[in-house]
Amino acid sequence: MFFTYLRRELRRRRKAALVVASGLALGIALVIVVDSVTAGMSRAQAKVLESLYGLGTDMTVTKAVSPPGEGDAVRRPRFRFDAGEGTDGAQQSQDVVMVQGFETLTASTVAKVAAQDGVADAVGGLSARVMKVDGRFASGEVRPAQPGQAPGQGGAGGEVRGGGADFGVDSYTVYGTDVAHQGLGPLTSSKITSGRTFTAGETSAKVAVVDSAHAKEQGLTVGEKITVSGTAYTVIGVATADSGDASADVYLPLAEAQTLADAKGRVTTVYVRATDSQRIDEVKGAVQKNVPGTTVTTSADLADTVSGSLSTASDLATGVGKWLSIVVLGAAFVVAGLLTSSAVSRRVREFGTLKALGWRSGRVTRQVAGEALAHGLIGGALGIGAGLAGAWAVTAFGPTLTAELGGGAGGGGGQRFAGGPGGGGGPVRETATRALDVALTAPVSLTTIGLAVALAVTGGLVAGGFGGWRAARLRPADALRRVG
Repeated sequence: MFFTYLRRELRRRRKAALVVASGLALGIALVIVVDSVTAGMSRAQAKVLESLYGLGTDMTVTKAVSPPGEGDAVRRPRFRFDAGEGTDGAQQSQDVVMVQGFETLTASTVAKVAAQDGVADAVGGLSARVMKVDGRFASGEVRPAQPGQAPGQGGAGGEVRGGGADFGVDSYTVYGTDVAHQGLGPLTSSKITSGRTFTAGETSAKVAVVDSAHAKEQGLTVGEKITVSGTAYTVIGVATADSGDASADVYLPLAEAQTLADAKGRVTTVYVRATDSQRIDEVKGAVQKNVPGTTVTTSADLADTVSGSLSTASDLATGVGKWLSIVVLGAAFVVAGLLTSSAVSRRVREFGTLKALGWRSGRVTRQVAGEALAHGLIGGALGIGAGLAGAWAVTAFGPTLTAELGGGAGGGGGQRFAGGPGGGGGPVRETATRALDVALTAPVSLTTIGLAVALAVTGGLVAGGFGGWRAARLRPADALRRVG
């Protein structure tokens, strides 16, 4: 009897049922789209992390550079050239390799991090920058630039002391990779497009993998040699970054990079993969506690430092979007309840007559609640369909977002300076801030679909509660008064 009556009422009151279901569908569709877009933002942020640190990296362990103490002189690398007889005005060249970005950590730090509970793998790497100065120099000393400072002050160009010069500074990045453990680290975010990658036995081999952009700029191909600080390395492969800029221009075996940067047995970064993505915060806490003096950075931390449209869109999705979903969904529940209650009021004669025929209040209430639940399920089905369509539209036609990461990690092109007596001239060009373009997607998970079904049932129960309460207050006399 219950289902027969329910089927008849749904057919007879199609418009009312459609209005209630449509309100619920709107709220549920909005929840699906916002939840899916938020998931897409998380994927985009993870992609940014991968572009910096490599595929599969859940967190990195580094040590911040300590600021100089009061009265301490800032250490600047210096280039010294032969000032002997016959050398003034002659073409000269010299390289300086410097550890970049962080203080170094001992190699034992890698093992200590790997021993923490929840760590599946940990690999060390070394980031360095090569500054190559070449040109014609007068007698004196060339001091290269420090980032962010003006030429003549140890800035982007350099300075010459004791004479004039016309020289060029070519700066590029080098990354030392653990060739025996290549599953983590920046090189994993690039694909070998020519030649091959390192083998596990090339721990001290004079070989290199070069980023495709740097190879094109320098005219390098597989089999040719590049010279870094007097050491020749054979190019065995050319790698192309999956997205954005590469993390380094030249990749060397870790031991070779350590030798060049005068940092034997040391690393700048430990790349960590957790056993479970749900344990990342737990692992971070363990590393911070048991490996003091280090900085642990996860993808969530990285998201806080990324600017640009990706950051703005993420803030909107997690802030305004979620609150808008809650408000719209709450309003849909209330409207559905009020409409159901109003519909019961218009059926006073019908329910009063049923009570006069012997229907108890509980049976009438269950009938009304069943109809409202059916409205909710219909609304849920419509909402899931609309939500899936919206998520598909975002993925198919959504914008490309930009993540601005600050001073580029790689691709430092050459800079040319004209030096006069006492200092260098201004740079012709400077390295731009690194930006990574990420396509916005809106993946829909089974959890999101389950949430939508739960919301549909909840909406139906809320509407049924309103209607059931109104129906329970009816008396057989109400029908007689309505007839009269």
